Amino acid sequence: MPTEREKMLAGELYDPMDPELVAARTRARDLCQALNATRETDEAERRRILQQLFGRGGDTVWMQPPFYCDYGTNIELGERVFFNFNCIVLDVCPVRIGDCTLFGPGVQICTPLHPMNAELRRTQEYGRPITIGSDVWVGAGALILAGVTIGSRSVIGAGSVVTRDIPAGVFAAGNPCRVIREITD
Repeated sequence: MPTEREKMLAGELYDPMDPELVAARTRARDLCQALNATRETDEAERRRILQQLFGRGGDTVWMQPPFYCDYGTNIELGERVFFNFNCIVLDVCPVRIGDCTLFGPGVQICTPLHPMNAELRRTQEYGRPITIGSDVWVGAGALILAGVTIGSRSVIGAGSVVTRDIPAGVFAAGNPCRVIREITD
């Protein structure tokens, strides 16, 4: 029988109040609180915390606190990813981000979903992974929702709500986010 964590990562219904999951969220929130309390000059301490927090990429990520996440361990970052102030990553499913991707202030990346059935919603939730390619720029205040893939070299306009996949090499914006044009030299 799979654990609640295994079900969560597989995108199946799971119990978010499972003690193992509660402990993992507590760990991540404690690390985020420690990160958010660091001063700009505490570079070594920030790096130590980021290496503990993320599943991969904590050694090269550039982070402007505050930052918040559910687990951290389900976030896999490429080289030199940048998060500006006040970003949130709800990582109940894997979040994979490619090299040199930039997130403006207030970006939210949300993998969780909740059942439509109210009774089931009281005790269960599920999620879908999010994949963001390399060299992507996500503008301030954008929301990236569960199950979305954003292709490499794309730009997401500020305030966009990304509800479906965005191909590589395009500028996309709006609510819902849609392709506006290809990016050309």
